Amino acid sequence: MTKRLVVAITGASGAVYGVRVLQALSPLADWETHLVCSPSGLLTAHHELGLQRPQVEAMADAVHNVRDIGAAIASGSFRCDGMVVAPCSMRTLAAIATGMADNLVTRAADVMLKERRRLVLLARETPLHLVHLRNMTAVTEMGAIVLPPLPAFYTHPQTVDDIVNHTVGRVLDLFNVPHDGLVQRWEGLRPAIGAA
Repeated sequence: MTKRLVVAITGASGAVYGVRVLQALSPLADWETHLVCSPSGLLTAHHELGLQRPQVEAMADAVHNVRDIGAAIASGSFRCDGMVVAPCSMRTLAAIATGMADNLVTRAADVMLKERRRLVLLARETPLHLVHLRNMTAVTEMGAIVLPPLPAFYTHPQTVDDIVNHTVGRVLDLFNVPHDGLVQRWEGLRPAIGAA
């Protein structure tokens, strides 16, 4: 049975996270991706990655216009396994936290919450002020998972790709998507050679 994941890219820095999620899912025959990008998300993808809209959209199985509130992913009757917003701007986070489903990204996220489906938000901003923190608390209380794309240094990353891949692998773990090589699994601290 085909599994479906809604992927949203919004206007915070870090468009690479959404793009890399799409790239990781693309070769998996049993996963279908539904992409929706905000205008700011596409602008960021162009600025940070040099990608034009057609290049981003070509990575997904289905593409939905952010203004199309009548799209399939706007309904709870659309069967899917969840949604990831990568990156999730503070504006998008605020809209989700307050139930303001004013575009397809926030409407689809609202559907995930009401249907009790997994919603993962790669909230991207720093430093955080009190409203940001309260919005993160609100969406967490509603069932979303806030996953700021913070690097893990225990893996000894050598490149930016290493950092991005680790975060994307952790996102895929949350949806039980099989992947190889994205995450270096923690196996505990090894004693130093010769230690008793």
